Parts: sequence; C-alpha cells; structure tokens
Amino acid sequence: MWGKLTSQLETGELLWILFGLVGQIMFTGRFVVQWIASERAKKSVVTRSFWLFSIMGSSILSVYAIYRRDPVFILGQLPGIFIYFRNLVIMRNHEKREASATATASTSSAPEASALASTSYGPTASASVSTPPSSVPAATVSASPSLSPAPAASEEAREEA
Repeated sequence: MWGKLTSQLETGELLWILFGLVGQIMFTGRFVVQWIASERAKKSVVTRSFWLFSIMGSSILSVYAIYRRDPVFILGQLPGIFIYFRNLVIMRNHEKREASATATASTSSAPEASALASTSYGPTASASVSTPPSSVPAATVSASPSLSPAPAASEEAREEA
C-alpha cells in the first residue's frame, strides 16, 4: 500500500509530508502530556509543556499548510499560535505573583508560617498563600517543584502552636 502511494511522489513531496506528520504528532502529543499530568494530579491540569507542544505543533502545521496553500488549514492553525503564547505569558505572570506573595508572606509572618512556606508539596500541586486551592483555575496550575502551602495549612499550624 505505502509503495503505491509513495512511488508516485517525488522526494521533496515526501519530505513535506513527513514534516507535516511530525507537526501533527507534536500537536497530538500535547494531549498525551496533559492527560498524564492530570492523571498524576488526580484533577485536570494544563502544564507549560502542553502549551509548548501546542506552539511547536501548530507552527509546523502552519508552515505545512502554507506550503500546501490550504486556506482552511492555515486559518485553523495559525491564529492558535498567538493564543498558546498568550497562555504561556499568563502562566508566567501568575507564577511571578505567586512567588511574590509567598516571599512577602514568609518575611512578614511568624517563624512557623515561614517554615511552612518553604515546604514542597510535589510537582502538580499549586496554591498561593493568599489564594485557596479551590479558586485556582485548572489552566493556571503549574508543574513547579517548589510550591507554597495553602492558607488552611498555615492557619492549622497557627492554631496548633
């Protein structure tokens, strides 16, 4: 079957098809990455790698669509690249605010609260000292290895002390 299909194509055309397939595999791979992260966290998680795979796959597919001169395919892929970049910017800004809030809370709190702020809760948990975990949208949860505890945890520690 492949012999019949590929025998009628020139080498350059086969290379473009392989290029398009790589883009499609990367674009599909983003869902695999997101699924694995969500399974580990036991909740829906959208990681930075999801957006990176989206950008890479969509960029390759856009180039392929432009080569093919397919306006439907171009319009389907090209605008998404900007949205994926924007999501990375939003994620970065959220992480900066979270880090700033953690630093502020750890310098102005009691010693036991600052000790809790340095505790790591694993790669998929995310909560800010000033934001309860239930109000953090799934799209903003990061896979950062050093995360701050939820406010409830620091309040419990204060009550115990």
